[in-house]
Amino acid sequence: MKTRTMDDPFPLDEPSSPAPVAAPAWLETLNPEQREAVTATEGPVLVLSGAGTGKTRVLTTRLAYILATCRVRPWQVLAVTFTNKAAREMRERATSLIGPDAEQVWLGTFHSLGVRLLRRHGALVGLRPGFTILDSDDQQRLLKQIMDAERLDLKRWQPQVALSLLQRWKDRGWLPEAVPADDPSRSFAEGRLLDLYRQYQDRLMVVNAADFGDLLLHCLTLLTRNPQVLAEVSGQFRYILVDEYQDTNVAQYLWLRLLARAHGNLCCVGDDDQSIYSWRGAAVGNILRFEEDFPGATLVRLESNYRSTSTILAAASGLIRHNQGRLGKELRSGLDTQELGPPIKVWGVWDGAEEARRVVDEIEARQRAGDALGGMAILVRVGFQTREFEERLIVTGTPYRVIGGPRFYERQEIRDAVAYLRLAVQPDDSLAFERVVNVPRRGLGEATLQILNRVARLERISLQEAARRVIETDEVRAAARNKLRAFLADLSRWRALGDGLDPSSLCATILDESGYVDMWRKDRAPDAEGRVENLKELVGALKEFDTLEGFLEHVSLVMDNEARAGEQAVTLMTLHAAKGLEFDTVFLPGWEEDIFPHRRALEESGAEGLEEERRLAYVGLTRARRRVYISFAASRRVFADWRSCLPSRFLDELPPETVERESASGVYGSGAQGHMDAPGGWGRVQQSPGWGRSSRREAATFQVGQRVVHDSFGVGDVLDVAGDRLEIVFEGGAVRKVMASFVKAMG
Repeated sequence: MKTRTMDDPFPLDEPSSPAPVAAPAWLETLNPEQREAVTATEGPVLVLSGAGTGKTRVLTTRLAYILATCRVRPWQVLAVTFTNKAAREMRERATSLIGPDAEQVWLGTFHSLGVRLLRRHGALVGLRPGFTILDSDDQQRLLKQIMDAERLDLKRWQPQVALSLLQRWKDRGWLPEAVPADDPSRSFAEGRLLDLYRQYQDRLMVVNAADFGDLLLHCLTLLTRNPQVLAEVSGQFRYILVDEYQDTNVAQYLWLRLLARAHGNLCCVGDDDQSIYSWRGAAVGNILRFEEDFPGATLVRLESNYRSTSTILAAASGLIRHNQGRLGKELRSGLDTQELGPPIKVWGVWDGAEEARRVVDEIEARQRAGDALGGMAILVRVGFQTREFEERLIVTGTPYRVIGGPRFYERQEIRDAVAYLRLAVQPDDSLAFERVVNVPRRGLGEATLQILNRVARLERISLQEAARRVIETDEVRAAARNKLRAFLADLSRWRALGDGLDPSSLCATILDESGYVDMWRKDRAPDAEGRVENLKELVGALKEFDTLEGFLEHVSLVMDNEARAGEQAVTLMTLHAAKGLEFDTVFLPGWEEDIFPHRRALEESGAEGLEEERRLAYVGLTRARRRVYISFAASRRVFADWRSCLPSRFLDELPPETVERESASGVYGSGAQGHMDAPGGWGRVQQSPGWGRSSRREAATFQVGQRVVHDSFGVGDVLDVAGDRLEIVFEGGAVRKVMASFVKAMG
């Protein structure tokens, strides 16, 4: 008899099936809806799990129940998660319930399980043993080589943009021959993207490599073109469990359908109201269409929440009810002792600085009342919002930590900008000089820097003084000397400007003239737009300082304020990063139009974008166990400019009985510290989707191929017209969906 190993998961001689046993005692610890989700083992099952309803417990218990009571072996169960951390936690919990049998379950992320299949059957899709999985940097370098050979202008058609478009195709399960003729992305690089895709895939095969998108795409090819492999694999996995189903993309969905075809025992757990990652390729339609895709499916709703107060649950349910694209559920208290809880506090303040003071003052008050700092979180919609809160937390000496990214002044783009400012104050700052001398790229590479460092050490002078001496010699190439001479001239000019410009204007000038902001504007990496926003926020922050020296001293103190390991600290993070976490007290600042819902989401995706923004608000509310504070400002310095703000439409959608409204005197017509009794509560002016623009352009007034201009994205060509939305390819190759009211026709 052949012995089974983890590397050989399909045994030729399978042992006899285990005998069924009585229902385990731990099943009695579940509530009725959880028990139904666990015991409905046969056929397709969708577990619609609301926030705080015990999703992980249900998924783990279902896995344990299948192994403990059904006639299957552990390796006949496939459990798919989105993160390695979730997979480890699930395996540990299952092991605690049923013992070592849980170790033999196929449990992991989509990509890790795809690798296991391809290691065994890769030859059938052209992969040789020991194939390499390329990281993003290697993928980009490989595609750049191909684009170079095709003599494409890499400044206009950037490899990282091309790679993101190819990944989008792979997320949809499209091989080169399957890309639809009318897909707008094909227009990239003068209509040559499809050919680049073919060459890229061919080159991957030559070097015996796969990228992350291939790990699922090759599996789809393997299973659709090799019926015997599909029969073998789907025959092995008698039960399939999927976590976070609302976050699956099209390729993952197709993969699951293939594997479940033989038996139909597919159980997907997810929450359509928490689908917030469309920008990663997640398709909320996968969960919304489940009952259509799997006829006869059992739908179980988990609605008993064990986390939040009844007030928070009512507010979250009332808000999300405004979404049309949802299956529908109503969160309710799952604990007999669950209290009604205090109302959600909604504060109207004059500006962002007052908002930060108000939030931090409340944090200190809650701490004095005995609440732990570790149980409090400030959740922002966009990263640049963190700066004012960080500043205030530092002033008050309140420990904090930033999750999902570095602190504001520790971010790469901010460190680079501050280095430029340091050089404007102190020419001999060699560390700052070394950091930015070739950022953005000026043709002053490592060889030039080595020469400058050698001269500086030998002469005991700064790098900038060494550069002044070197440009008068033949130590470096003529081209590098010219670039270095131009950079030194820029530094001298910026220092001279410092006598006549305020710090904010000087910073804006340096970032503009150096090409640093433009470098990030042209970068098509997912985080590039956020980096530009952070730089604008830095320019705005400098308006609070009279001198550049005062600002740099402030930054030094901020950077030295590192929280000690293990210390209780307030958590500061974005709403996207907060999914899956929970806190006793949650602060939700910046609930204003353009910030939340975010203007870009509405421009690019219209009604779908608004619904995803509302789901994000729902996620924010349901992170809280006991208290929620929401705030909005009458005016806000967004980057370097002051602007008047309208309260978020989401505030009007909160059930009035769950909210206590409070505003500073005069803000939206409210009395000092008084409740706001006007209809809608905030005196919001009802706006068309154009948000107060003088007129709204209908998409029907535009035609495919027409040249248009957008305030944020620049000049582009219309690819498609649908309702009030346009699909446009902008210069640089980015394809975006925008509202017709936000573009103007050219010519």
